[in-house]
Amino acid sequence: MKFSKSKWLAYTFLVGLLPVLTRLLAWANTTTGMVSPIAASDFVAFGLVLHVSVINELEHLPGKEKEWKTIQNGTSLVFVALYSSLYALTIIGEKNASLIDANVMLRSSMILAMVSTLLSLSVFHRVSKLGSK
Repeated sequence: MKFSKSKWLAYTFLVGLLPVLTRLLAWANTTTGMVSPIAASDFVAFGLVLHVSVINELEHLPGKEKEWKTIQNGTSLVFVALYSSLYALTIIGEKNASLIDANVMLRSSMILAMVSTLLSLSVFHRVSKLGSK
């Protein structure tokens, strides 16, 4: 199994950032105030992409990494559940903005996305080391 960090950067990280980058492009090219430059749902999508990628990549690990793989899969599944909950809250907030604090949602999703990035980097660092052995 050969895995490179540049592939992870291109296929996972940058693809996961597409909603964020697309929103920034739309914000830069529209009339002021029409499009928000950042949104919680974009960071939720980014985090989901990262964790689904982790789960997928771990499927290819050899049996000797079973315990570590189980811990990483479990962690990713917890994060998928958290992101799913945040996404549900963003949908509820669209219908009734007074129910959800948009700033807290944005901060929460951004912090989770940063933690997910660090977790993903650590997983893919280990996977790339295993692949070079």
